[in-house]
Amino acid sequence: MGQLFSDTSKNEDNGDLVSSATKYFMKIKAETKIISQETIRLIELHLKKGNIQGANSVIINALKNIDKAPINIAVTGESGGGKSSFINALRGVGPEDQDAAEEGVTETTMMRTSYKHPKIKSLTLWDLPGIGTMNFPPNDYLEKVKFQEYDFFVIVSASRLTKLELDLAKAIIFMKKNYYFVRTKVDIDLENEEKCKPRNFNREKTLQQIRSYCVNTFSQNSMDAPHIFLISNRHLSDYDFPVLMDTLIKDLPDQKRHNFMLSLPNITEAAIDRKHKSMQQYIWMEAFKAGILATVPVVGIIRDDVEKLKEKLNHYRVLFGVDDESLEFMAKDSQMPVEQLRKILRSPFLLETKKEETLRESFLKYFQKCASANGGLLATGLYFTRTFYLEFLFLDTVTEDAKVLLRETYSKI
Repeated sequence: MGQLFSDTSKNEDNGDLVSSATKYFMKIKAETKIISQETIRLIELHLKKGNIQGANSVIINALKNIDKAPINIAVTGESGGGKSSFINALRGVGPEDQDAAEEGVTETTMMRTSYKHPKIKSLTLWDLPGIGTMNFPPNDYLEKVKFQEYDFFVIVSASRLTKLELDLAKAIIFMKKNYYFVRTKVDIDLENEEKCKPRNFNREKTLQQIRSYCVNTFSQNSMDAPHIFLISNRHLSDYDFPVLMDTLIKDLPDQKRHNFMLSLPNITEAAIDRKHKSMQQYIWMEAFKAGILATVPVVGIIRDDVEKLKEKLNHYRVLFGVDDESLEFMAKDSQMPVEQLRKILRSPFLLETKKEETLRESFLKYFQKCASANGGLLATGLYFTRTFYLEFLFLDTVTEDAKVLLRETYSKI
């Protein structure tokens, strides 16, 4: 394709990398950082000593940990509580999709079953047998399902808390593991309550009664009540599902947050923004690893660079659910022509240019936007190669596309 960008200017001043790195990490909230504070301090220490290679080595190891760190989530509870549908919701698949967890009104899980996330291969959700099933009595339930392998447990219940569920919670606490209590099917509870009391129905009051019942049950059994999450597996953006996701992200170790955030469904614009911030941190570290210069380098983008950029753009489209396969599924669910969805997006066409000038113009506009934006990447004093600026451009574009799709499909409901 030849050079897309002509030589522009040089700036031989590398700037204060320590100050710049500190500024960048200070802007990120502690609960959303994808590397630990200890790692950040180590990077800064190397930079203070002028040891760029040392800082790069720390970042390389951090990126490896992020990419490879396994995330194992155990989902358990009484039979018929919605365990399998909760797992499918987290994986972004429907009950009839290939490799979906089998849903049913009776116990469909007689042994622990693993389900890999379709996009994030390091994330595994485990559908555990219902508590009290014949093969797994309460006394040795946790041992049999290999409790030590999971990052945390989600106890799912669709009705009244049973003694078995309470005993399981106590056992998990004793084993020094985290658990989260999820009360499912609250949409059905609300529908039934409204049918029974059409004149006096109060949605918030009913939800509070469900929550209070759960809290009181824990208290009556001499247990500290955990945070109670009321959700509907059919309507994830309603009720407490977004709050549950925020809580899990906050509680996970730093190096596991990134892939978990990327795994979550695009149910709200806040969830999409969260993915964007996490991916931005990842790109920043990749850019640092590749070498930070004091200015945008004079080297142009050649054909090999464009091929790599295409791969990156396609990768981001998949992660944010705006790739062609995702559009096909979305069009089917929304009963809309796929082309109607495709034409409202920008990312599929970013590199499909009739002339090189188009991409150059996109880059220059984005560069100027970053340069003038308060708190933007340039405000940290860090300047990246053009390749990485284009990655940031791709990221911003797929993020906006994901929001556009969310608004479009939500308006059709």
